[in-house]
Amino acid sequence: MYVYADNAATTSLSPRALEAMLPYFTEIYGNASSLHTPGQKAAEALQKARETVAKAINADFKEIYFTGGGSEADNQAIISGAMAGARKGKKHIISTAFEHHAVLHTLKKLEQQGFEVTLLDVHENGVVTPEDVAAAIREDTALVTIVFVNNEIGTIQPIAQIGAICRERGVLFHTDAVQAVGHVPVDVRALNVDMLSMAAHKFHGPKGVGALYARKGVPLVNVIEGGQQERGKRAGTENIPGVVGMAVAIQEATENLQADMEYVTGLREKLIAGLSKIPHSRLNGDRQQRAPGTVNFCFEGIEGEGLLLWLDAKGVAASSGSACTSGSLDPSHVLLALGLPHEIAHGSLRLSLDAHNTEAEVDHILKVVPQVVDYLRDMSPVWDELERGVTPHLI
Repeated sequence: MYVYADNAATTSLSPRALEAMLPYFTEIYGNASSLHTPGQKAAEALQKARETVAKAINADFKEIYFTGGGSEADNQAIISGAMAGARKGKKHIISTAFEHHAVLHTLKKLEQQGFEVTLLDVHENGVVTPEDVAAAIREDTALVTIVFVNNEIGTIQPIAQIGAICRERGVLFHTDAVQAVGHVPVDVRALNVDMLSMAAHKFHGPKGVGALYARKGVPLVNVIEGGQQERGKRAGTENIPGVVGMAVAIQEATENLQADMEYVTGLREKLIAGLSKIPHSRLNGDRQQRAPGTVNFCFEGIEGEGLLLWLDAKGVAASSGSACTSGSLDPSHVLLALGLPHEIAHGSLRLSLDAHNTEAEVDHILKVVPQVVDYLRDMSPVWDELERGVTPHLI
């Protein structure tokens, strides 16, 4: 048995989405900006997709802008919010220390342009509090950007409460909802968000396409110039097959959302219960306030890269954190933000399940992970010192 348990990195393409996409590669291949019939058929598909995506998050279709993915949507939202504030003399931005790098790197770039960034503590449970946000807002705060569901540990942030505070204080609020859309309920009106990012491949849509929700009246800044596509806010010929596939996938995910959440949460709980039996292990993030399918553990005395390679050899595809930083040997910035020491953060494992996974697959994971952990510990001089009491256990 081979188990794919890395759905937070990417998901398989929905068969229904693939079927819907195929005609737009071979038959209805016109440019949506063209006035002829093939072009207008593409434009009709683009509009239908925009309406479908908007409906899934309770937005107006005019508030949806298709992008090349979640990272682009994050970049455009944050830059837009920063520039809107700067025009009013406000150059302070609030975020957290455990955002996705698409957010953190954009903030770093804005710091080089004279903006001041406050990164809030997410506490040991991986949740930022509305009170911390309220306390950090200043007269010159232009933007608050806080992830909806953390991509590594799966904790869900109190977005609606934070959004209400920002709305009351007149501060733009963006959330990176790449790990939330299609997995937990997302209603942009109820959440009080001004901007929200999503990526199709996280909910069984195609890679290379995403969307930015921007509430009416929010002034977007172009990050790609060169044409009037997306109502002049995102140049480039539209990816019609991609947006069609995204629309089908988001409709499919939201139609089955409640049942899928209950099913996947059951798998998650079984997984957490089983992995917690491994000595000197730690579940990262709040026990309850988390996405249905994301489980992140640290195992003392081992290193994450070896763990992943041996799990793969034993038939389990997993990760140690964000797929965007999987080539890095540095410990996870997310786990460091929780206050974990480097030597513990190095031994992390992220398992992310969805409705395609089965209980038998969870059983296989629970059989294999303890075997691999024991094997790696037996070879580890660090573990030997821990067991002999040379150095104290930290977990």
